[in-house]
Amino acid sequence: MTYSICTLSGDGIGPEVIESAKRVIEAVGRKYGHEFIIKDAPIGGFAIDNFGDPLPEETIKAAKSSGAVLLGAVGGYKWDNAPKRPEAALLGIRKELKLYANLRPAKIYPALKNRSVLKNEIVENGIDFVTVRELTGGIYFGERGFRDNKTFGREAYDTECYSELEIERVSRIAYELAQKRNHHITLVDKANVLTSSKLWRKIVTDINEDYPDVIVDMMYVDNAAMQMVLNPSHFDVILTSNMFGDILSDLSAALVGSIGVMPSASLGDTTLGMYEAIHGSAPDIAGLNIADPVGTILSAAMMLRLSFDLSDEAADIEKAVEAAINEGYMTQDLGGIYSTSQVTDKIISLINP
Repeated sequence: MTYSICTLSGDGIGPEVIESAKRVIEAVGRKYGHEFIIKDAPIGGFAIDNFGDPLPEETIKAAKSSGAVLLGAVGGYKWDNAPKRPEAALLGIRKELKLYANLRPAKIYPALKNRSVLKNEIVENGIDFVTVRELTGGIYFGERGFRDNKTFGREAYDTECYSELEIERVSRIAYELAQKRNHHITLVDKANVLTSSKLWRKIVTDINEDYPDVIVDMMYVDNAAMQMVLNPSHFDVILTSNMFGDILSDLSAALVGSIGVMPSASLGDTTLGMYEAIHGSAPDIAGLNIADPVGTILSAAMMLRLSFDLSDEAADIEKAVEAAINEGYMTQDLGGIYSTSQVTDKIISLINP
């Protein structure tokens, strides 16, 4: 079988971690007899410097013509005052690919238990959940502006608005994911205050009739943040809005020991998804061969499973990553002594023993 992948290496440590992921993907291809056609396209600050645009039209075409997109990272100090910020490319590519759901798994590895911010007795109960965040609606995209208030002076406002379609489509992704896991969804909202959250509850409850094997509970966002710290083993799939998901998914990184091992997937109505680690471009360590490649490698595993339906191949990568970490093959961010390339070599050796 032949599969087409568009990589967007981007800025900072992006090219390094993408190179690691490419090597792992190619190793899986050799093992299973697949051919992965991998082509890189410019994005972010690199694209600004070379094409004057953080998201060139050719990059959009390359992404749309591929089977999946694997993103490195965008941004850096160099472009802080640029007329067009590199980060604008992220919103642009998500819009062009019609991606509206972000999946961010959080799983603790035995070797990283001591790096979690949680007490040992909490971690021992296990941490293994996925946050499903609505990606294209809510307060980040609502009406906003400034106005004068004669009594209080200047005011700024941002509007939270959600439609039935926006809620239903991301909810169905969460339900289908829950059916492949432990059949449990926690809807996180603020329905005691927000009218938009009341609509979330209504639609998620109605959809539950189509997925009777999935148990759904509801939790206010402030309580959810507390329970993620006190009792993370309660969660299987967290379904939530754009802003709440933005906050809670970063909190989950602290629970599992490092943001460097966190993958993510952005999905829409087709199998063409975009996959990326969540650690950012880290320009201060770019080119030093010390960046943690695990988040991007695990993102590649998600890509194989969700875009190409290669579950066995994805599982091989995930098992190899866990084995490498448990054997102590870790970069400096995890307290290890190994380089980016050395960790990648070890993972590949475990895929093809």
